[in-house]
Amino acid sequence: MTVLDAVRARISTRAFLPDEIPGADVRALLADAQRSPSGGNLQPWRVHVVTGAARQRVIDAVAARMAEAPFEDEGHIRVYPEKLAEPWRTRRFELGEAMYALLDIPREDKAARLGWLARNFEFFGAPVGLFFTLDTRFDRGQWAHLGMFMQTICLLAEERGLATCMQEAWSTRARTVETCLGVPETEELYCGMALGKADPEHPVNRLRADRAPLEEVATFHGA
Repeated sequence: MTVLDAVRARISTRAFLPDEIPGADVRALLADAQRSPSGGNLQPWRVHVVTGAARQRVIDAVAARMAEAPFEDEGHIRVYPEKLAEPWRTRRFELGEAMYALLDIPREDKAARLGWLARNFEFFGAPVGLFFTLDTRFDRGQWAHLGMFMQTICLLAEERGLATCMQEAWSTRARTVETCLGVPETEELYCGMALGKADPEHPVNRLRADRAPLEEVATFHGA
């Protein structure tokens, strides 16, 4: 598999098989991802890996907190601006509608849509969960480095026949996750990632998000 193959194959997988991933494989994946670009070689990222009982403890803790305060947002950062402008608002809306169409969940079935949203907090069934944190003293540059580390993990996972889903939804339950995992107060959670083997039969994994034409995102400055 080439890098281009991995880039084109990667999707946000939202249905996983229960097959366990050997711990040695997860360690090797993360060790290789350490070659991600990092300004000044700071390597600012921290990743907390949960499997087995630890994974279930996080799921249970978040489920309990959601039952107590279903609309609470514990995040340290805003995932989206308060008022999302165009064309970004339409892109997000169209992606959501395409996903729910594959799931055969109509717009008026709010309960079913919320139920699917809650699957985020079960890693969509993936056996491995990754949580990414940064030291609170870092700024935007180091957030960019973290993003490159996460993307490298996703591409290396594709090469190994594994699937991933970057999950910003976990940021809304940041404090609960941090408490459950004993994350130091000097670190703050950005998001989670599901890692495992994709369920090839699940319709949601047929979702392929559109990308804007190059002319919308690139300006070429010539001589």
